[in-house]
Amino acid sequence: MGLFLVSTISHAQVENTTAPLDDLGEVDDQFQELFFEALKQKGIENYKRSVEALQKCIAIDNTQSVLYFEMGKNYNKLKNFGEAEEALKKAVKIEPGNEWYLDELYDVYAQQNEYDKAIKTLKQLVEYHPDYREDLAALYVRTKDYDEAIKVLDELDQEFGLSLSRDFLRNQIYDATGQKKEQIENLEERVVNNPDQQSNYLALIYRYSESGDTEKAFETAKKLLEINPESQLVHLALYKFYLDDNEPEKAIKSMEIAMKSPQIKAEAKVLVLADFVRFVGENPEYEDELVAVSTMVGDSKDGKTLVELAQYYLTKGDKEKAITYYTEALQLEGDNYGISRNIIVLNIDLQHFDIAYKQAAETLVKYPSQPELYLMAGLSLNKLNRFKDAIEQLNMGLDYIIDNKKMEGDFYYQIAQSYLGLNQPKEAKRFTDKANKIEISE
Repeated sequence: MGLFLVSTISHAQVENTTAPLDDLGEVDDQFQELFFEALKQKGIENYKRSVEALQKCIAIDNTQSVLYFEMGKNYNKLKNFGEAEEALKKAVKIEPGNEWYLDELYDVYAQQNEYDKAIKTLKQLVEYHPDYREDLAALYVRTKDYDEAIKVLDELDQEFGLSLSRDFLRNQIYDATGQKKEQIENLEERVVNNPDQQSNYLALIYRYSESGDTEKAFETAKKLLEINPESQLVHLALYKFYLDDNEPEKAIKSMEIAMKSPQIKAEAKVLVLADFVRFVGENPEYEDELVAVSTMVGDSKDGKTLVELAQYYLTKGDKEKAITYYTEALQLEGDNYGISRNIIVLNIDLQHFDIAYKQAAETLVKYPSQPELYLMAGLSLNKLNRFKDAIEQLNMGLDYIIDNKKMEGDFYYQIAQSYLGLNQPKEAKRFTDKANKIEISE
């Protein structure tokens, strides 16, 4: 159905190939044969031939509305919207109260984004099905007639109760108009009228938080927990408030509930863990709790969170643990150069030169034009007393250096170390001089 609708029921596109025959009255054999031919051709998507057959029917009897309806549907399929509109308007003129005729005409306008004509047609359709009224509200949003849209949505909510699709439209309007106050008032009213509905509280908590009124958001979250002690979703908000309110024990308890909850998606759990990592960075006495909470994430961990955990342990000087989390992250994000680089650097810092060289070599397969990988590989090989291999790696890497004198100097220094290891002091001095010359110029 239409291109700007949110309704889930496609009430517009109902094919009716038998009922129209009952409405034809007495027809001669030629007329009936042509009409059946038109339906057959439409059924096999040969819309032009269907139109030709219908035109012959109209030549015999031009008083039958169904002929123009079928003609309009064919033209609509052919994207010949001008002819489709003309045919369908004739059908409506003959039979003004036919829902299917109006619906097809509405679809023609919808496909062309002719909002004013679509609205006019929908106003005729709303008496047939409430979904048309929701489509009408969606069109009012498109035409920025927000007051009319809210009016229709309020009527529908009062008559049929709340719905996600209408809430989506309502939030679009509030966002477009900046009516945050009206949005909050609407949610407050919902909480009063439906005190047992968890979704209303959660929406209100979110909107309070978004508007900066954390105190009201916190109070609403606590109220939800009071009326629904088994609520798990509320803890996605509560732990943040507890952290801000300097109640870490309660925050940790809420985090644990959120982490264990089957109702909470993995992406949300990852955000909880990321917040906890930052909190423990400022409050290291809760590191044991962090370890316990992080194990609850399980398969929900993503690369970003694992990197945050690695960086947390890096700030504490625990490079081994940082490598562990970086390695886990790399397994999830195998093409992340930054993570690969960090692992190599840390292994060099820890003097794990054999591991560092192996990882540099593996990473070079994916990133053969990254000069710093050749530098780290050459350094590691020097430390492993593989001086000839180091020179080979370093010479290859020099070709990839572009406008980076400091790195070029580092390469020359490592090549000098290689020649010293090979007991070739003249060559070592030559490259040391090159390195020094760059250092002086810088």
